Amino acid sequence: MKILVIGSGGREHALCWKIAKSKLCDKLYAAPGNGGISETAELVDIKADDIAGLLKFALEKKIDLTVVGPEVPLVAGIVDKFASAGLKVFGPSKSCALIEGSKVFSKELMNRWGIPTADFKVFDNANEALKYLDGKKAPLVVKADGLCAGKGVVVCKTIASAKDAVNEMMVKRSFGDAAKKIIIEECLTGEEASIIVVSDGKSVVPLASSQDHKRIFDGDNGPNTGGMGAYSPSPSVTDAIFKEVMDKVIYPVISGMAGDGKPYRGVLYAGIMLTKEGPRVLEFNARFGDPETQAIVPRLKSDLVELMMRSIDGKLENYSLEWDRRPCVSVVASAGGYPGDYEKGIEVKGIELVKPLKDVVVFHAGTKSGRRATDGSSTFLTNGGRVLNVTALGSDIKDAINNCYNALGKISFDRMHYRRDIGHRAVKVQN
Repeated sequence: MKILVIGSGGREHALCWKIAKSKLCDKLYAAPGNGGISETAELVDIKADDIAGLLKFALEKKIDLTVVGPEVPLVAGIVDKFASAGLKVFGPSKSCALIEGSKVFSKELMNRWGIPTADFKVFDNANEALKYLDGKKAPLVVKADGLCAGKGVVVCKTIASAKDAVNEMMVKRSFGDAAKKIIIEECLTGEEASIIVVSDGKSVVPLASSQDHKRIFDGDNGPNTGGMGAYSPSPSVTDAIFKEVMDKVIYPVISGMAGDGKPYRGVLYAGIMLTKEGPRVLEFNARFGDPETQAIVPRLKSDLVELMMRSIDGKLENYSLEWDRRPCVSVVASAGGYPGDYEKGIEVKGIELVKPLKDVVVFHAGTKSGRRATDGSSTFLTNGGRVLNVTALGSDIKDAINNCYNALGKISFDRMHYRRDIGHRAVKVQN
């Protein structure tokens, strides 16, 4: 099969890395890809949101399977366009991807289907939102309705900061049309977990559980990011909790969408807060998590391409996956200044020192291939906020953490930043 992966981040590198191992994959392309992906796939200089350009390429190359990594093209309807042209594409349709594209849509679905989530109220007027806050108590969460690259959610410890978030979103319009509507909701507390499944519209195959770390600094401090690290499995997700999430969250979405005449095919990601009252949905995503995928995929023994094709063809019934029982930890090395302004074009050193290490892999998230000014030899340069995902398996969670940080210590670039406590919650739960 000729396979095209759309996207350029660490998630897409992890997908390419796994897809390349499939017996079904004969030729792999990535659009636009990144420096690390270039070692696995042929890069195509087409942006992930250029649906017309991607469709033209896929038709010309007679691509057998297209895998859509990021949410933007999914919400824009890339799956519908490709399917209409007779191409097999893995991902939910535009109408289903709205579950991520609009938090208001998602919350209203949860209310309609009785899916447990935080109490909330929707606003399309800043003054009304500010007036509403006068009668509330902190902490609260303010969310932009649309896509904001993981940065449209603000956890507010005071009413003043909640009002600042409303003004930033609706008055200053920092997120543009994505914040024409906002949600103000109660702030749930507990352990977070990510439950990701693949559906064919009727049947569901769950992936291993995982946990993301959103905040930029240790101790879950600082602003939200796209994710600073993850581990799998999450020991907080017991068999009983997993079953409860499947029964009360995942199955109602899949059956509800089918009942609405919108069968959900592809990845459904549920961000869950494990509260004292039970699991509550924080958000839904319509694609693989990032960086959760980087921690999940190395544990997957089954053929990822077969899973995707079964999803497209409606053949997931009675299908199950085989997993490496060892835990996996992935830590993000980010550019100095991220999630704010940061420099690009800085040389990354030491990746070659990590390659010989057993059960360790470096997934590139924001790199490009370059040449050293000194001798013209090839190297990698930073090209994004999240630059690398250093990922390692271990005999237990402590061993995986040690292996990961040992590898990370061999890599450097100017102003490189990473959290030093990824996986700390898992260690705490196991102890």
